[in-house]
Amino acid sequence: MKAKNKISSIKTVRTFLTSDKACGGTLCYVINKAYGYPLKDEERAAMPFAGGIMQHGYQCGLIWGTALAAGAQSYRLFGSGSQAETNAVIAAQRIVESFRTCSKHIDCLDITDIDQSSSTMKMITYFLLKGGSIKCCLLASRYAPIAFSEINKALSEGHNEFPQAPVSCSAILAKKMGLSELHTVMLAGFAGGIGLSGGACGALGAAIWIIGMKSLEEGSDKLIFKDSKAIDTIERFLKCTNYEFECSNIVGRKFENVSDHADYICNGGCSEIIETLANIN
Repeated sequence: MKAKNKISSIKTVRTFLTSDKACGGTLCYVINKAYGYPLKDEERAAMPFAGGIMQHGYQCGLIWGTALAAGAQSYRLFGSGSQAETNAVIAAQRIVESFRTCSKHIDCLDITDIDQSSSTMKMITYFLLKGGSIKCCLLASRYAPIAFSEINKALSEGHNEFPQAPVSCSAILAKKMGLSELHTVMLAGFAGGIGLSGGACGALGAAIWIIGMKSLEEGSDKLIFKDSKAIDTIERFLKCTNYEFECSNIVGRKFENVSDHADYICNGGCSEIIETLANIN
């Protein structure tokens, strides 16, 4: 299944500036559309990744949204199961590294120097006086075609060995919460802090996205950035992890590869966190 269209920088900018998708949803939309398979609610549900998970400053929302789109394409090519999830994680690895090359950093705080703890004046200064929104928009337009190319390369490499399922912590959470096979593979690349990079927990990111999806499915016209259910989920997650956000700090290391992560999960790793996140009321 080949991509149907090239990524247009102009269309990326227009989407970024005019839609309610924010940075993460913009990249998810742009890449999905390039493959010819837009996913309206799935793209909108990526909005809370803006600011590095509801402005906590972790991985840029562009990375989260791109990983979702990569997972969707992996599902189209490989169906469900270990092969699709493995390829989604490998694609996410490429996404993270190419973003780091493009922007020099992967965390929103490092890129913008603001997070939820920043003063109102500092945020106004960044977004209005320093043109922060335009900078983020230009980064999105520059990165989108790079990400699209990296996804295509990763999914066409023909990997022949796949670990026994479960492969991904975020995919396990999706299954526990009764998500579809498509959504399970879409979330698989979040594993290990997105593509095993050790950043903010992929299972937490999956839970935030699932909350957004459920809200849209229940008829919400627009997602609230500071959704009370998402805030409560983050608080319960932090209590469970001794107030650590990042996968590498929670686990005590970074995972070497997909098989390493799969072995860890199969041996009960992060099971308490996954159960905590699965109990979203």
